[in-house]
Amino acid sequence: MSERPNILYFMTDQHRADWLGCAGHPIVKTPNIDRLANRGTRFTNFYVNSPICMPNRAAVMTGRYPSVNGARHNGLPLPQSANTFVDVLRLEGYDTASIGKSHHQPFTDRPMVRTDEQPSVNANIPEAKKSDGSDYLHEHPATYVHDDFHEVPTPYYGFDRVRLVTGHSDECGGHYLQWLRSKASDWQELRDRNNQYAHNFSCPQARRTKIPENLYPTFYIRDEAKSYLKDRASSDNPFFAFVSFPDPHHPFTPPGKYWDMYDPEDFSVDLPYEAHKTPPAQLQAWKKLMVDGVVPSNEQQAFMTSEREIKEAMALSAGMITMIDDAIGDILKTLEDTGKADNTIIIFNSDHGDYLGAFSLLLKGPFSHSSVNRVPFIWFDPRRETAKIADGLAASIDIAPTILERVGVLPYYGMQGLSFLQQVNGEPSGRGHVLIEHEENKVYPGFDRRPNMRNLITPSHRLTVYKGQDFGELYDTKNDPNETISLWSDPVHANLKSDLLFALNQAMLDAIEPGPWPRRFA
Repeated sequence: MSERPNILYFMTDQHRADWLGCAGHPIVKTPNIDRLANRGTRFTNFYVNSPICMPNRAAVMTGRYPSVNGARHNGLPLPQSANTFVDVLRLEGYDTASIGKSHHQPFTDRPMVRTDEQPSVNANIPEAKKSDGSDYLHEHPATYVHDDFHEVPTPYYGFDRVRLVTGHSDECGGHYLQWLRSKASDWQELRDRNNQYAHNFSCPQARRTKIPENLYPTFYIRDEAKSYLKDRASSDNPFFAFVSFPDPHHPFTPPGKYWDMYDPEDFSVDLPYEAHKTPPAQLQAWKKLMVDGVVPSNEQQAFMTSEREIKEAMALSAGMITMIDDAIGDILKTLEDTGKADNTIIIFNSDHGDYLGAFSLLLKGPFSHSSVNRVPFIWFDPRRETAKIADGLAASIDIAPTILERVGVLPYYGMQGLSFLQQVNGEPSGRGHVLIEHEENKVYPGFDRRPNMRNLITPSHRLTVYKGQDFGELYDTKNDPNETISLWSDPVHANLKSDLLFALNQAMLDAIEPGPWPRRFA
């Protein structure tokens, strides 16, 4: 059993692929993550299967598309009836732990509002599927209002040890909030938006938190991960530890020294709105809102803003990224101290990106772009010679089958991803395209209904179609890597568009639920 490798999987939240030192960023300091990349394989064309938290995290865990696994958009939980690759590892004798942000169930009090017209349904049987009896409240704020530690029923999506951190920035909840209340009697004052330290930043959601570094969620996660690794030191069982940080997701609240670690004036906005020569409807609508001085009241909605405010968001995001890098360095030091490092695969990844200045936008939303679709992915395997760089396509749904192949375990029926272990070994990618499903849970500027999009990513192009809309997008990403000129309406590229639409059709057919496995044969 001990010959099977341990796996330590780090995940960040809303982190662009190019915002790492090893990816060529000229300012952001990530020495510990860079060291992993230098010793392992860094993927340069790794894509999400949905650029939103819950759907893509579910795709990672199940190896199945959001349209199939049940978590199609934020607010829809991953059904507890769903199998995950962690369930498989657990049954193979792995000790499993989820520490930090899980987000397989809703962690907000905000009600889900459906703004598109709904059909009349039967009051007694409203859904096509019977309820599985789950309440899906294990990440809900009301679950953690008490001081007594909330015991999450396990296995929780395959995890036997669960330490949940819900929400983002200095306002996180879950087990972290229960811990914070036990450590600081003035915790409410520390988290009060109206009680932040004075600062001169004008960027919306930039808040100089009074929570000290040692009480900030990143360091709670660090310490829980270190404790878990120490507990495993004397065990002969292999372990899978998922250590998930809720930063650098907005709001922008790096604590202590990380607040002013970077100067906004050191950053540049290289892709302003004006760089897009054929802006789609949503970009035009965001631009008008900016000109009119309108900032969305919903802090989860993307918005367009000034160069100064983008630079401020960049500096604060950089502070949060370096903070995470420091925490990862401490965790890796503990792994070394336990004597387990020489048999532990280390993965670094993010659940999706952030516009972070692309076409003057911040956050994420229903405008497809590599800044939100492409994410960092690093694979370090201490017992194998691996390629330094993997340039072929890979995607979130491929992580589950790759991990299972590496540890020598067969996947379950219905897993839709493709193992990319051959790329780690220096061979070409087996993937000719990536399908990205993007379904929103609310109406956005530029749309008259909830956006529902499909993207086809190939080594040379990005195609985007919208349900119910008469426009689409097509970019030659080889010659136009910033995706600034859509070829959708260009008659010169009509045949290319037709070919890619057919390829998208085939990709969507491949994404249809492949199960269930037949129980008996006639």
